[in-house]
Parts: sequence; C-alpha cells; structure tokens
Amino acid sequence: MTSLSGFGPDFPFDFEAWLAHPDGLGTIPSERLGGEVAVIGAGMAGLVAAFELMKMGLKPVVYESGRLGGRLRSQAFQGSEGIVAELGAMRFPRSAGAFFHYVDALGLETRPFPNPLTEAAGSTVIDLEGETHYAETLSDLPPLYAEVAAAYDTALEEGFGFAALSAALKARDAKAVKALWDPLVSLWDERTFYDFVTTSSPFQRLSFRHREVFGQVGFGTGGWDSDFPNSMLEILRVNALGYDSDQHLVVGGAEKVPQGLWRQAPAGMAHWPAGTSLASLNDGATRPGVAAINRLPGGQVEVVDRWGRKNAYDAVIATCQSWLLTTTIKTEESLFSQKLWMALDRTRYMQSSKTFVMVDRPFWKDKDPLTGHDAMSMTLTDRLTRGTYLFDNGPGQPGVICLTYSWMSDALKMLPFPAERRVELALSALAKIYPTVDISAHILGDPITVSWESDPNFLGAFKGALPGHYRYNERMFGHFMQKDMPPIERGLFIAGDDVSFTPAWVEGAVQTALNAVWGVMRQFGGASPADNPGPGDRWDDLKPLRLGD
Repeated sequence: MTSLSGFGPDFPFDFEAWLAHPDGLGTIPSERLGGEVAVIGAGMAGLVAAFELMKMGLKPVVYESGRLGGRLRSQAFQGSEGIVAELGAMRFPRSAGAFFHYVDALGLETRPFPNPLTEAAGSTVIDLEGETHYAETLSDLPPLYAEVAAAYDTALEEGFGFAALSAALKARDAKAVKALWDPLVSLWDERTFYDFVTTSSPFQRLSFRHREVFGQVGFGTGGWDSDFPNSMLEILRVNALGYDSDQHLVVGGAEKVPQGLWRQAPAGMAHWPAGTSLASLNDGATRPGVAAINRLPGGQVEVVDRWGRKNAYDAVIATCQSWLLTTTIKTEESLFSQKLWMALDRTRYMQSSKTFVMVDRPFWKDKDPLTGHDAMSMTLTDRLTRGTYLFDNGPGQPGVICLTYSWMSDALKMLPFPAERRVELALSALAKIYPTVDISAHILGDPITVSWESDPNFLGAFKGALPGHYRYNERMFGHFMQKDMPPIERGLFIAGDDVSFTPAWVEGAVQTALNAVWGVMRQFGGASPADNPGPGDRWDDLKPLRLGD
C-alpha cells in the first residue's frame, strides 16, 4: 500500500487492513453469543460499532435521541427525489479508508466534491476586500495567491519534515511514523495554528496581507482562520493524512451510509440467521434517547431511557458528544475517572452554520456573454457567506446551492435568524459579487438551514482542540483499553470523532468505533484472530505518546 490513508499518526494502526482481513475482526465465546450491548447514538460511530458487533454475534441495542445518522444528515428538499442539503459532513477524503470500506461495501456512488480550484468546481471566485477574481486554476489568480500556497508548503516542510512524514504515512510504516511524529507532540501541542503561520520563516518574509489571505482562502477546502486558535497538531494531522485533498461526496446524500448500515444484512455473521440486520434486531426502530447511565451492584451498566425504561448490559458504547454525558445524560460519576471527566468536560466544540436552497437548474454554468466566464462559481469571500458551493445533480434535475457555510463567529452571526432571513442575507452578500445574476429567480421551495450549536443533541458541530489539549485527547482515545482500570470503570466505552485525534472527520468516528468494538469483544471474553490482531492487541507497540502532567 502506498496511497494516503487515515493511518495514525498518533496511533498508527492499520484499520483498513483489520477490516479487510478474511478472518474477520474477532470472535465471541459461544456461550456469550446473543449477549446485548447498548449503543448510545445512531450516528456513524454508533452504527459502525453496532454493525460489527452484530457480525460477531452480539445483539446491539441502539438508542437515539434525535435522527438516525447523527451529523451525516442529508435533508431532502420537499417534493424532490434524491435532492438533498448536506447539513453535516459533506466531503470525504479518499484517504478516509475505513469510512470508504463501508461506502464501498454498501455499493454507494461517490463523485469528486466541488472544492475551490478543483475540476469538480469548474470555476472559483475569490472575493476579498471588494476585489473579485475569477479562476479555474491557481495560475489564473494574482501572484499573491501562489505565494501564499508556496509559503504554506515550505513552512510545513521546514517545521515538520513534512515530506518524510508523508512518505512514512503512505508506506504505513508504523515505526517510522512514531519516530517522526512523537517528538512533534511536545513541541507543538501548546502552540496555535496562527502561531505556526506567523512565526514560520516563509510567512515572515511575506506581508500581513499574505497571512490574511491565507486565513480567508486557506488550503484545499477553503478559509481556515476559524481554526487559527486551535492546536497546530490538529491542523498538521489534516495535512499529513491528506484529509484536505481528493474529497468526494456521496451521491444522494451522506446519510445513505449510516442508513445503509442500519438496514444491511451482512453475509457470514456469527450466531444470527441470514437476513438479520440492525433494524430487525431492534424491531425496526431505535430505542428512545438515554436519560441516565448507572452502575448496578452486580457490575452491569444500567441504561435508563427518557421514558424511564431500565435495561442492564455487560457493555455500553456511548458515541454521543462528550458534553451530553454531563448536560443531558445523568451519568454516574464513578463510571469514569476524574482524569477522564476532566478531558470530557474540557472538550471544546466549534460552531457551524449552513443554509441551502434548491434551484430549478444549474444556471451557474451559463456563460456570461461579455467575459465567457461561468455565470456563478464556487465562491470564497470575506463577506457574510464565507463559502458558497454549487451542486449539479445531473441532467433534468434541480441544482442545490449551499449559499453560506460558515464557522465560529461567522456562524454565530446567523444564529438568531430564521431560514428565510439567512437566505436574504446571503443573497444580499452574493449580489455584490454577482450583480447581474438573479439567484432568487431560480429558487424552488423552502430553504434548509442548520446551526449545530443550537441542536440540543450536539451543542456544536465538531471538536476543535485548543493548545494544551493533547493530554485530554490521549485519555479519551485510549479509554477502550480497560484491563488496568478499576472494575467500577469498566464496561462503558466512548467513541466518536471527538474521541479521535481528528475531530470533524468521519474517519475518526469510524476508527474510534472500531476501537470500542475491540474493547467490547474483550469484555465478552472474545479475541481477534492471531493473524489479524486488533487495535488493542497492538496497543503497547503503537499507543499514542503520553505527556506527563
């Protein structure tokens, strides 16, 4: 294997190889087959964990307080068929190999995502400080933009030996990855992304304007200034793992992945008859949301749903965002160590807002008779909209415009307003960039919008690790290794992208779910095949660096 992959760098275990091995992930002792495991949350992490545990012969009991799919939320426009607004995750790097294992297994179609300056976008407009530039490639932009791109590439190489790190990751050379990555952790955990940009020699040789443009336009997926306060380690992982490039969308909506896992009847399951699915094991619907988690005198973990129904389990996987374990779910304090509680409570979530409209056709492909340019383009701007994305659903189908995709303070500007007002604000901003284009004349039906920070089941879009948060992340990520914990803390596992080292990326949700699967398998006395060791079997060799307190 030589392609980019979500391989580490903090824990360079090959999840893709573990999933692909013909002997499977592991087996459960025959006397424990059919045992129930509670899975709290029916997002990607919860359904991956439930799906794999079902294949092993256990019975996942899935609880969900909102909508199946979590932040893989594809909302269809009224009256349409397969025309959706991607309210959560919408672009998936091909290096997310464990995620694409399930996409491919479900037979779902993907295509390149229309990111700025990609062939899929067709054209890009960058509008900053009232200056508007039309481009199909980087070379079409003023030299300043190429200087910014080159400065960032050089800064990565000078600061981190980026080429060697990338080569080790592509080769899946765990020893080399650890040797290169671990020394960077203590050097960069407490330094911000902005600190890296401003102190790197390539950017120091350039102007403030270059740094400002970098924040507004960024690299790969658009502006990154909302991440400037975050730990540089978080951004470096994105670059090193290739998460910012070669991104794809799921045709018909990303929600097809968790929905597919819920309904899929996999072949070769232990214990369960052919045709069994998570849906059938759960009588066609998830259990209600969870109100409390307790430890019972006999050692089992009790889950209480919102209507007061109580059930006891030998193992529970909680995939909800960590704050919910203190704000929404009354979780018995002794179930986690105080060190882990500190980590869970210190998690910091970022705000995010999107507003979509469906339009009669992909009119943006019309050519301006004076310039020959596309009538409208994928747009990056310092105006209220920040990022505007255009989705062509094929011949004879309506198109979709993500009028605005914004983060943090820009997202908070939208928070008080209903969908219609958000559309009005976005159209007003875009009219300054495209004064001859009447977007509103093409809009069909009602707009769709989301502010993740106002959703009581999420309280934010995704984690953004601040400087000094590595220790918290290391505690959360390694929680599935429970053999050395006191008995009162065993049996409750956590998973999700906020548990991973790569928050906001679905690959982290999948990988931590697979860690939890290994932990539950061991809780039930099971084991991975000798020739296909799981993440816990390789833990001592590959575990993340532990920094002292």
